[in-house]
Amino acid sequence: MTNELNLGDSAPDFSLMAVGGKYGADEKLVSLKDFAGKTVVLYFYPKDDTPGCTTQACELREKWQHFVDSGAEVFGVSINSAESHRNFIKKYSLPFSLISDPDHKLIESYGLWVEKSLYGKKHMGTERATFVIASDGTIKSIFRRVKPKDHAEQVLEDLRKFEP
Repeated sequence: MTNELNLGDSAPDFSLMAVGGKYGADEKLVSLKDFAGKTVVLYFYPKDDTPGCTTQACELREKWQHFVDSGAEVFGVSINSAESHRNFIKKYSLPFSLISDPDHKLIESYGLWVEKSLYGKKHMGTERATFVIASDGTIKSIFRRVKPKDHAEQVLEDLRKFEP
């Protein structure tokens, strides 16, 4: 069963391992509540080092300074291990933290653990989606079934709508 989150709902909290970026340099647990008062972008993706996920991560890397300028904290979330995240970050020089959710509890809490089909075979996996969480902890934007290319710019445009 998946949760259906809507705009204005409280974003589900978490406490998971972050790897890389300014919050995962020491590979420590991070929680949503650690970022109270800040805008948080959680982008969920299926798997490190696959074509679509690499495209999406590299586009975020290319637009990174714009995210920094917006004041938003950006985290990628997948079921991959911390080691997989370290390798992905190093290979593509990713400046942001990736969160390891191997038990997919965070992914499930956002309603993104879904049945998928690959080459005619059904399996469970992560739906590619992004949630923008307002400084008060509520969901202010939801992007479901996103396309990896140009998604970074789409999120930046959304963040600009909410600038003071």
